[in-house]
Amino acid sequence: MPTLPPAHPGLPLAEVDTPALIVDLDAFERNLKRMADAAAAAGVRVRPHAKTHKSPIIAQKQVALGATGICCQKVSEAAIMVEGGIRDVLVSNEVIGARKLDRLAALSRQARVIGCVDDPLGVSQLAAAAERHGARVDVVVEINVGASRCGIDPGAPAVALAQAVAREKHLRFAGLQAYQGRAQHFRTIAERRAAIDEAIERTATTVRALKAAGLPCDIVGGAGTGTFELEAASGVYNELQAGSYIFMDADYARNKRADGEPYDTFEHALFVFATVMSMTQSDRAVVDAGLKAFAFDSGPPEPVGFPGAIYERPSDEHASRSRRQGAPHPRPLRPNGQPARLVRRHPWHGRPGSRRRKRVAGRGAGCAVLGSSLRARMLTRPAHPRGSSRRPSRRS
Repeated sequence: MPTLPPAHPGLPLAEVDTPALIVDLDAFERNLKRMADAAAAAGVRVRPHAKTHKSPIIAQKQVALGATGICCQKVSEAAIMVEGGIRDVLVSNEVIGARKLDRLAALSRQARVIGCVDDPLGVSQLAAAAERHGARVDVVVEINVGASRCGIDPGAPAVALAQAVAREKHLRFAGLQAYQGRAQHFRTIAERRAAIDEAIERTATTVRALKAAGLPCDIVGGAGTGTFELEAASGVYNELQAGSYIFMDADYARNKRADGEPYDTFEHALFVFATVMSMTQSDRAVVDAGLKAFAFDSGPPEPVGFPGAIYERPSDEHASRSRRQGAPHPRPLRPNGQPARLVRRHPWHGRPGSRRRKRVAGRGAGCAVLGSSLRARMLTRPAHPRGSSRRPSRRS
């Protein structure tokens, strides 16, 4: 039975079926360029983290603007990136287990796929996998720079682990992974600076010790959207791993600049487009984007363009958009049947094709993309002609 697609290229935004994940392409492209320009001005490389988008198409756009490669958090994500044409991928997380390590080693024969270790077991297991596949895998040593999640202690312990990597015939020591994740959402610049100053000192101490041991670091990587300017100016880090900057989110917007104003280096570019499906009271509208349309790990989304409005009482397929008590009424809530945009609190890092990402731009595309014309466009290539035997992409 034929079905109508939820959207197609050229469709006016108001006619896109909802709930839909939409990208403001103009803002997205400005974000890409701002990060590329900032890195170039600081004389450092960008290796964006792909966990926000998980799309080789977007990764290719980042590489086209000068990114040296991409970060992934899982081997399965790295495989998708390599298949999509990305030739330099860092798996910025420890990988344990023969099956995953075999896959990583096999991938390293197709592209540069860099592994990450923080203990001797990880070194020996990765070396064994590389030998099984006749590969030589680049490896970074992760150090604990203050977040106290993964990472070996900096200084002498990190040097000993790097030496263990260097002794393995099928591994090559490539540098350090030094990411301070906890600092990214510290609200004040003073809090972020204090955490990153500690990270820089721990990293610099380790870089000097490695150099003295005859192990220079090609990669000294870390940084995120909330702190990248600090690492870029450090003179220690040479790769920035920020990822959320491409879409931005409501939680990062709560960070403060040095002058106390909201952090606005990047623009919101990814939204969930919803429709008001019921409005029986003037101060409450019910929209068709509920728990299945968002991740709530950092709280609910925020309505766009309606100061004082809040998103509340979500169920599977519904939620209310109401006014905060005492909030001004500069604009009425949308009447029944009208569209509304909501910005996510924090990227959900969801799997492409999951229930949280609804395909809305036709075959071969994963989201409707908006430009200055406010008409839906495709981020990917045009849809295949009717009757084509090619299957639509699952990666976009």
